Amino acid sequence: MDALLEALMDPAILIDGGRRVVAANRPARVFFGALAKGSDLAMSLRHPQVLDAVGAVLAGAPIADAVVTLAVPVQQTFEVHVASLPPGAGDGSGDGDGDHDHDRSWALCLLHDVTAAREAERMRANFVANVSHELRSPLASLIGFIETLKGPARDDGEARIRFLDIMDGEAKRMARLVDDLLSLSRVEAGEHIPPTGAVDIAALLAEVKKSVSARAAARGINITLDLDAEIVSVPGDRDELIQVFHNLFVNAVKYGHADAPVVARAKPLSRIPDVGGPGIAIAVTNQGEVIAPAQLPRLTERFYRIDKGRSRDMGGTGLGLAIVKHIVNHHRGRLTVESSAERGNTFTVFLPTRKQIIKPPSLS
Repeated sequence: MDALLEALMDPAILIDGGRRVVAANRPARVFFGALAKGSDLAMSLRHPQVLDAVGAVLAGAPIADAVVTLAVPVQQTFEVHVASLPPGAGDGSGDGDGDHDHDRSWALCLLHDVTAAREAERMRANFVANVSHELRSPLASLIGFIETLKGPARDDGEARIRFLDIMDGEAKRMARLVDDLLSLSRVEAGEHIPPTGAVDIAALLAEVKKSVSARAAARGINITLDLDAEIVSVPGDRDELIQVFHNLFVNAVKYGHADAPVVARAKPLSRIPDVGGPGIAIAVTNQGEVIAPAQLPRLTERFYRIDKGRSRDMGGTGLGLAIVKHIVNHHRGRLTVESSAERGNTFTVFLPTRKQIIKPPSLS
C-alpha cells in the first residue's frame, strides 16, 4: 500500500475506521506538513466538507466527493475524492495487527489540485467579457454617429467631417484590438515550441529605436542605447522580438514624462534569475509616474490598465504587455517590472543566449 500511495502524483491519505491516519504519500506530507501515523485526520485537515466526506465513507458510503479551497500554505482549490477500502487493506494482509479498527471499512482520500483549471476558466470568462466590452464601446459610437449622419446631420458638412474623424479613430481602435488578439493567439498557439533562429540584439534594438524616434521626438524624449561592449546573439524569432521591444519603447515614450530620457541597456549575464543558464538582460527605463507595488504583477494581464481612460485615449488595447509576456515565455526567458521615484520604471527582458559573440554595430 505504501508503494501504491507513493506512485500517486496527487496528495493521498489512507485513513482507518477511527478516522486515524494510517499512511500518506510524499505530496500529502509536503502539502500538509507532518502527518503523524495514528493521529486524527482533523489535526491536519480541518475542512468540514472533507471530514464529512470521510465520515460518510467510513459510515458505509462507497465514495464521496467534495470541492474545497484550502487557504494554507497558499490558496488552492482541490477536488476531493474519498473511496472505501476493505478492512485492513492498508497493511496488505487483511488480518490486521491490532493497532487499528479492522471491523469497519477504511478510506482513501485523494486531493486533486484544480487551481490552475479553475483559474483558466475564470480567465476565459473574463477574457470574453473584456473583449465584448472593448468592442461594444466603439461599435456603439459608430452606430450612433452613423444614425446621426443619416438623420439630423445629413446636410451638415462641418458635423460630417468631425463625426467621420471620430468614426475613423474608433474603427482603427477596433482594428488594433483585433490585430492584437490575433497576435496573442498566434504566440500562445506556438508557445510550447522554442524558436530556432538567431537574432542580433544590438541591431534589433537600433532598428526599433529608429522606428520610434519620431514619436519620441514629438514629446522631446531622447532614446539612448547603452549596450555592453560584447553583445551575444539570442535564439529567437526576430519578428516577435521586434514586437516585444517596439511595445516596450512605445510604452516608455507614451507614459514617460515629456523631455525625460528613455534608456535601453543590454548586458550579458552568467545566469538568468529564476531561469538559469547564461543570458542577456535588456532593460528599458523611462521617467514616468511611479507604479504602485500592488499593480506591478498585474501589468501583463490581458486588458489590465492602470489608467483606463488615459490608455484608451492613447490608443492602447490593453493587450501589449500580455503579448510581450507570452513572447518572452516562448523564448524561454523572463520579464520583470520595477518602479520607483528615484530610478523610474524599468521593464527588463531576460533572454537565453548562444555562445557566439557579436560585436555591436555603431549606433551613433
